[in-house]
Amino acid sequence: MVSLNRVEMQKSSRRMIRSLGTESLDVAEVSGKWGRMFDFRSYQSFRYPKWDVCAGPYRDDTDKVMKFDLILANQVWEHLDRPYAATRNVRRMLRKGGHFWLAVPFYIPFHAAPMDNSRWSARGLKNLLIECGFEEGEIRAKQWGNRNAALRNMEEKWPPAFAEDSDSLENDPEMPICAWAIARRT
Repeated sequence: MVSLNRVEMQKSSRRMIRSLGTESLDVAEVSGKWGRMFDFRSYQSFRYPKWDVCAGPYRDDTDKVMKFDLILANQVWEHLDRPYAATRNVRRMLRKGGHFWLAVPFYIPFHAAPMDNSRWSARGLKNLLIECGFEEGEIRAKQWGNRNAALRNMEEKWPPAFAEDSDSLENDPEMPICAWAIARRT
């Protein structure tokens, strides 16, 4: 089952990514496998601890920084000790015109895996991306949430599953549950 806080984020994000023309993209994903659902030209998943995105860009066997058209980070940035350094490293790994997509929780319970360090709204993600070298006009950031989802996130069993017949997907901009953004390197 999909948790309520990810229903709208995933629909919107799939549209964002598909609009890039997935079949022509060389893609890397940071600590995950969410991107496997797309038909990319190539796809690699880099996992911690083999690669610590905070320590530097991923390098090939010849020590050259690997370059990609799209880098995905789904529900990872809140766990990083140094998210600004990680974002700058991701930007270095993007080809000119390449995109960085990331999604993060905002109002959900603490979840140390192995740590839980930060939260961002859509505006916060935009600020992070700008401060790490992306141009403001090249960033699309969104957030979603509502009070019902916030209450569901406080249930003992977490994450709560989406109940199509009873959970409203109406967005309340003053109660964000999750945020996501896509930024293009110029």
